[in-house]
Amino acid sequence: MKYMLILFLSINFLNASSESAELVREKKEVIQLKKDLNQFYNKKEKEYKQRKKDLLDILSNIEKEKKEIENYYNENLNTLKDIKGLVVSKTTKVYNGMKPKTSSKIFNKMIEDGEIDDVFAIILKLKEKKISSIMKFLTIENSAEITKMLQNFKAEKGR
Repeated sequence: MKYMLILFLSINFLNASSESAELVREKKEVIQLKKDLNQFYNKKEKEYKQRKKDLLDILSNIEKEKKEIENYYNENLNTLKDIKGLVVSKTTKVYNGMKPKTSSKIFNKMIEDGEIDDVFAIILKLKEKKISSIMKFLTIENSAEITKMLQNFKAEKGR
């Protein structure tokens, strides 16, 4: 019985030691797997940060270019306004020096050609006395239309 007991204990001991070796091997595999996963995660995290930085740089460049375009647009708009202002002021000067009958003939023709807004812009810049003289010679329809536009303009300006 002694031998049996020793044999039984030896078998259990050998079995336990092989299970222990198996556990050690599995533990090493888990540690290696964890190490591999950490390396993979760190690599992907680094790639993500680089892509994020690249996208932020692109976004920054887009915003910068957008501001430049807006500045060019505003500069061009101001230049266009200056040009229109010069044209209107020169035109106003010319019409202030013309005889009312001549001015009214030109305005009647422009209105007939659908350029009533241009006529109105010029009239707004003329002296009131000159406007009254010109209105006398405009056709009744054109004079009425300009009068309505002047009333609407004053109403809008008064708001």
